[in-house]
Amino acid sequence: MTDHDFSFETKLLHNQHKFDPATGGVSVPIQHASTFHQSDIDQFGKYDYSRSGNPTREALEDIIAELEEGTHGFAFSSGMAAISTAFLLLSAGDHIVISEDVYGGTFRMVTSVLNRFNIEHTFVDMTDLESVKAAVQPNTRAIYIETPSNPLLKVTDIQAVCDIAKKAGALSFVDNTFLTPALQKPLNLGADVVLHSATKFLSGHSDVVAGLAVVKDPELAARLGSLQNSFGAVLGVQDAWLVMRGLKTLSVRMEHSQKGAEKIAAYLKEQPLVKKVYYPGLADHPQHAIQKGQSLGAGAVLSFELESEEIFRSFVNTVELPVFAVSLGAVESILSYPAKMSHAAMPANEREKRGITNSLLRLSVGLENPDDLIKDFEAALVNIAKGEAIAAK
Repeated sequence: MTDHDFSFETKLLHNQHKFDPATGGVSVPIQHASTFHQSDIDQFGKYDYSRSGNPTREALEDIIAELEEGTHGFAFSSGMAAISTAFLLLSAGDHIVISEDVYGGTFRMVTSVLNRFNIEHTFVDMTDLESVKAAVQPNTRAIYIETPSNPLLKVTDIQAVCDIAKKAGALSFVDNTFLTPALQKPLNLGADVVLHSATKFLSGHSDVVAGLAVVKDPELAARLGSLQNSFGAVLGVQDAWLVMRGLKTLSVRMEHSQKGAEKIAAYLKEQPLVKKVYYPGLADHPQHAIQKGQSLGAGAVLSFELESEEIFRSFVNTVELPVFAVSLGAVESILSYPAKMSHAAMPANEREKRGITNSLLRLSVGLENPDDLIKDFEAALVNIAKGEAIAAK
């Protein structure tokens, strides 16, 4: 394919894997082979064993590298497999600075696995650059950013923190799951490794578990590729194909879902039973300007805290449209309970310190008409308010 400066939307469909060169098929072939015949004793072909390389998985890796504007992509069996393998770039005695309200699985990896290998960590509010600088130690070898953060949607100035990492001689990791390369490209802001739970928006249909990593530096790519092969948590070919299929509609899904999130966040902000709304697309969000400056939008995920746990429970039991489940980024709207779902691995006292309360809900807006979601939420809140009024009499 000729190297035209096409838009992101077009590149989702028209990339080096738009059709199979052998047959002309407009879908990447699924190569199930676990091993490959070698016709020469002394010189093997490109593929020998599918853990080390598979043409179907490689197609996805090529596509995500192009979309993130990196040089090399890596596909893993889950988002946590991608994150864990990236952490294997570190060695015993190293130190990590990490976003304080990071995804619960990442928190668990850092606090209960890496610590056993003498890799230290410091959690920090990444919105406070002075705190980030103060957290850097002589043995800091990585700064891990999740932006917008999960579940409080805090926004980190990616370029500023990556600059801090470079001055410290540390790698910068950015979890880009919430925004995807459709809205944010951390490598262009100085990040060394971009990570995704491709289970979420990239695949987008609640039917696959996958993780991706992308780097720009060839030497770092060689190191991460060696770790991928050594650790072996690679993505299966059926799942790689599903992610590639989902990617084709990423832009239109993100556009619709983001518009819905903006509308629903504005609605919830005005509701008396809603204590607080967390969404970087709102003008009064503390990092709204940073979000606008480093991305093309605020994404399709928001969180909101209800006035009490009792109201929260009534709300969850009353709403009809969203799926109440773990995960996000799907065609259907998903309502999640961080304290018992995404952040269940985080001890209660750690959740409380971060503001992850027992009345906090996270909403990933899907492809429904947002007016229907608002209608559903309105009915639930009105019924709860009536019950509150009756109880008060």
